[in-house]
Amino acid sequence: MSAALIAVAVVAFVVLITLVRTVRIVPQATAGIIERLGRYQRTCTPGLTVLVPFVDRMRPLLDLREQVVSFPPQPVITEDNLVVGIDTVIYFQVTDPRSATYEVANFIQAIEQLTVTTLRNVIGGLDLEATLTSRDQINGQLRGVLDEATGKWGIRVNRVEIKAIDPPVSVKESMEKQMRADREKRAVILTAEGQKQSQILTAEGEKQAAILTAQGEREAAILRAEGEAKAIATVFAAIHEGAPDPALLAYQYLQTLPQIANSQASQVWVVPSELTAALQSISTAFKPKER
Repeated sequence: MSAALIAVAVVAFVVLITLVRTVRIVPQATAGIIERLGRYQRTCTPGLTVLVPFVDRMRPLLDLREQVVSFPPQPVITEDNLVVGIDTVIYFQVTDPRSATYEVANFIQAIEQLTVTTLRNVIGGLDLEATLTSRDQINGQLRGVLDEATGKWGIRVNRVEIKAIDPPVSVKESMEKQMRADREKRAVILTAEGQKQSQILTAEGEKQAAILTAQGEREAAILRAEGEAKAIATVFAAIHEGAPDPALLAYQYLQTLPQIANSQASQVWVVPSELTAALQSISTAFKPKER
């Protein structure tokens, strides 16, 4: 009885092992390479796959999604003999699982080494300033070379990005000093421009104020002159309408003399010739009449 149980257990174990080696499930976005007696037989798509037990073998699954690989900074010599460290990131995707399995031993390592050598060739033809300012150009050249070289491996390089470019410490210090000097220069220029604009605006304001003041004084003088002219015309008309005699004019002149005498600007008095005759008329008017 115990021997029968052992035999059943052995048969069940063999059946289980056979099922495990026969039925495989391939997840989505992956692919499996099946070899039959050591030779390539087919590529498994996602889903249920049946193998011939102890004859077929499935290699490790390959990820068909876009993958991102970041390589450590690599020392690269520029055209002007400066060593810079460049950190790159590559986005690639497996398009042909068979070629990625049999055409290259380790495609990740192959892409890394190809990136390093291509990067050195590209940077070697650029000086430091061009290297720091031509990232798009460098990325385009790297992508073109990598995509062409990895095509036979069943790999498509979608993007190549440079994460960082680290120049030497001495160059960094020189660049910082130059940037600081440029910022100070721009600050001085902006300050001078501001002062210039302020002085221009101040001068324009003073000019406008002087013009407005002159215009106001001119209009005020015109108005005063017009008022005085009207007053003189009115007085002149009134005098002519009243038909004053010489005695009245002499009397008005005598009343005005104290005001002329009080004036500080009055140093010379002008006595009209008619005043003597007027004064004689006044004296004659005040003399008593003879009987």
